[in-house]
Amino acid sequence: MKNIFGIGTDMVDISRIKSIIKKNKNFKKKIFSLKEIKYCDLKFDKISSYAKRFAAKEAFAKALGSGISKGISYNEISINNNSDGKPFIELLGKTKKIVKNMIKKKNKIYLSLSDEKKFALAIVVISY
Repeated sequence: MKNIFGIGTDMVDISRIKSIIKKNKNFKKKIFSLKEIKYCDLKFDKISSYAKRFAAKEAFAKALGSGISKGISYNEISINNNSDGKPFIELLGKTKKIVKNMIKKKNKIYLSLSDEKKFALAIVVISY
């Protein structure tokens, strides 16, 4: 059985993300990886896709127990999907090194995403 390092959850008002993207031209590049931007911009419901990914980044930071600090960057926490559509978290750049040093053990990150009209939800479990 694996041990749990941390659990995080976050819920986002999708209209809030829509408003931020509309007002702040740098928001996408600051928060999302290039891979995420390409993925979301191809979706029919772009804003919902961005909102779920934002919620996942927040949930991941909560599961770490550190929040977005200590050099961790939102755009280096990339929320991707495998060939079956299952979402997963890919850590990039400095963030990957920082997280490895924080956990100090081989780990697995579990991610679940959901949305319903007004809200996007993400749950993250980090085990080792």
